[in-house]
Amino acid sequence: MRTIAIINQKGGVGKTTTAVNLSAALADAGKRVWLIDLDPQAHASLHLGFGMQEEYLSTYDVLTDNVSLDEVRHQVEDNLWLSPSHIDLAAAEMELAGAVGREIILRDRMKEVAEEFDYVIFDCPPSLGVLTLNALTTANEVFLPLQPHFLALHGLSKLLRTIELVARRLNSKLRLSNVIYCMFDTGTRLANEVVSDVELYFEQQRQTENSIWSNSTSFDTKIRRNIRLAEAPSYGQSIFQYSGESNGAQDYRSLAEEVLTQTEAMLESDYHEPMDVQYFEAEENFGYFKSAG
Repeated sequence: MRTIAIINQKGGVGKTTTAVNLSAALADAGKRVWLIDLDPQAHASLHLGFGMQEEYLSTYDVLTDNVSLDEVRHQVEDNLWLSPSHIDLAAAEMELAGAVGREIILRDRMKEVAEEFDYVIFDCPPSLGVLTLNALTTANEVFLPLQPHFLALHGLSKLLRTIELVARRLNSKLRLSNVIYCMFDTGTRLANEVVSDVELYFEQQRQTENSIWSNSTSFDTKIRRNIRLAEAPSYGQSIFQYSGESNGAQDYRSLAEEVLTQTEAMLESDYHEPMDVQYFEAEENFGYFKSAG
């Protein structure tokens, strides 16, 4: 099972669009996929037609109450399950302020899950607070969506530093595995220049001894700017349900194929996850992350 956190602390870069449509594409390919919405805006939930009804439990209840993840999982398509978010999740940061081990609540809940999945994907909020930390301590990989625009690179080093801190202190399995370029304008020089700058940066990082992103790569597939991708959420549908022949659908199918190929290569190479580190000094660690992020 691959557990993937899709994060970027900058909003509007295609994070939720990628989380939803990559999940849907993998499910369409026959894989069992579980999408966990950790964003208080609940855009991933709304994207899949799951409104923020009061009668449904959400990831807020998992983090703040004694509710299991199995209780908040709903099947929304063939092979695709969703744990919805709720606006109440915005209060979780304050409610968990005094809780010991608040960064690993989700990881503990994940150990109680009864069913098996091929992919678990976390849609994270555009911030580096306790919700994102819970995803990072639970996931084994990070997919980083980037818009090839100068401002989209702002804060990238801080995000990478946060991933590094979590990997060193709370989750030794965590790796930055892939960069996804979203809202890509193929005909502009700026887009290609930004991609070149990012590739150069990661090439320099790969030459260091930092194993956290030493194997990180960029997907060949670039998600083109496409109005159909922007329209699909308002209908509560993935891009494949809304406009299956659009450029957006083609791009996310291609991205899913790359992910599947990558998974097969990991299995063929007899991939083994590193042993997890022991969790300790929760209070001190969180303070360190908070000051760094």
